[in-house]
Amino acid sequence: MKVFISADIEGTAGITNWDEARKPHADYPEHRQQMTREVLAACDGANAAGAKEILIKDAHATGRNILQADLPENVRLIRGWSGHPMSMVQELDKSFDAAMFIGYHSKAGDETNPLAHTLTLEVMRMRINGVPTSEFLLHAYAAAHVGVPVVFVSGDWQLCTDIKETNPNITAVAVSEGIGPSTVSLAPKAACAQIRERVQQALQGDLKKCLLKLPERFTLEIEFNNPVKAYQSSWYPGCKHIGERTIRFETSDYFEVMRALQFVV
Repeated sequence: MKVFISADIEGTAGITNWDEARKPHADYPEHRQQMTREVLAACDGANAAGAKEILIKDAHATGRNILQADLPENVRLIRGWSGHPMSMVQELDKSFDAAMFIGYHSKAGDETNPLAHTLTLEVMRMRINGVPTSEFLLHAYAAAHVGVPVVFVSGDWQLCTDIKETNPNITAVAVSEGIGPSTVSLAPKAACAQIRERVQQALQGDLKKCLLKLPERFTLEIEFNNPVKAYQSSWYPGCKHIGERTIRFETSDYFEVMRALQFVV
């Protein structure tokens, strides 16, 4: 079994403030360690389920967060950003049996994680075919585009609720819940234990049931915080400036959605 893991930090246990997610800040190392622990737990669960090869994309900020020393020998790690449109699932292709997202978080506009956003804090709200869109949905569609099911996600409560509404077959483990600028979180060890156990179960289930069905056409709408950003982004080929803060992009090829996002956000 060949497994892909995309790892973020804003949906890990305990994280509550942007200072804790930013490399220069003194609070960052503790949460970098928890991000690493949760990734290691996912690797342990995958290996217990029979994984032979695991590829991890470090998908937060600089792409240089995961501590590498304790990674299992069957893991390869992607650090940094190539600029490829697949973004947080860079190098994912049809050779993988399953993908998993660790430390993912609520979408822009949600009030259920103090760190909620979609790709950048410049985005007020993003929609695909009218549906408010998270980084999970963006990259689960990208995985579906290459025929790979996302079988497991860990993150905050609202994200996990959204996932169950999208496809109830995907295993989703909530490690925290935001209440205003605060969070109620599992203890770090408890979060890791749940991730390990549920990853193993997910990979031993019917993976094909987790594959999202792609719409025939995609209408991407992005509402920015700043109208100047909307104007600038509207010059990407195929984009339309449909409001003071909003652009629209339409296509029948999901890869073109991901390519547009690489340039307009």
